[in-house]
Amino acid sequence: MGDQSKPLVWLHGEVKTPPFSQEARIEAGVLLRQLQEGESLGLPHSRPMSSIVIHYHELRIRDADKNWRIIYRIDDDAILIVEVFNKTTRTTSKKIIEVCKKRLSKYDTDQQE
Repeated sequence: MGDQSKPLVWLHGEVKTPPFSQEARIEAGVLLRQLQEGESLGLPHSRPMSSIVIHYHELRIRDADKNWRIIYRIDDDAILIVEVFNKTTRTTSKKIIEVCKKRLSKYDTDQQE
């Protein structure tokens, strides 16, 4: 690990086989490592999630028959993994967005204490 590598902080979810295929788990690992090393990812791998708050993104992992999403935020000292889910519709559900906002708010509050 290089000096610039940031740790992953998992607020929720995991990338495991199953339900991820081995190929999807490897792809997620490679993309997360790139983020840890400070690389900027764009489409098709990552896109901003302005519906949550600015600076939040989703990794897009295509699996054999599923479209996985990993909601994350890049902080100065870590990559926060907020949610991992199988996206089944074109838009992200309001329930998932609200859960992400609550988790991030709690994390930010806990960090200030």
